[in-house]
Amino acid sequence: MLISYLPILVYLIISIGLAVLIVALSEALGKKTHTAVKDLPYECGMVPISDARHRYAVKFYVITMFFLVFDIEAIFLYPWGVIFKPLGLFGLIEMGVFILILVVGLAYVWGKGALEWE
Repeated sequence: MLISYLPILVYLIISIGLAVLIVALSEALGKKTHTAVKDLPYECGMVPISDARHRYAVKFYVITMFFLVFDIEAIFLYPWGVIFKPLGLFGLIEMGVFILILVVGLAYVWGKGALEWE
């Protein structure tokens, strides 16, 4: 029984060994020269004009979360629409509850002003 997993084990050992060998050879044979120009962050061929680590407003993350929530809603609506007839009235009510929860959540964040871009 376990002998059938032997090829997977051999493949795993060879893969990990090869990865370690490539990294070790790169470290041993590679050049290690550091200059001020080489250590600059690369930004699409343009010389950086400020620090790359600046803070973003939380509203960008909030909008991203809204997008994900409503994208997942669309993912749940598609299979429901495909098998709508076999589900009958029960499926219609359940999807109505699901959409109602999402609409209440949208109304809440809209009321809090989370969708305002000022």
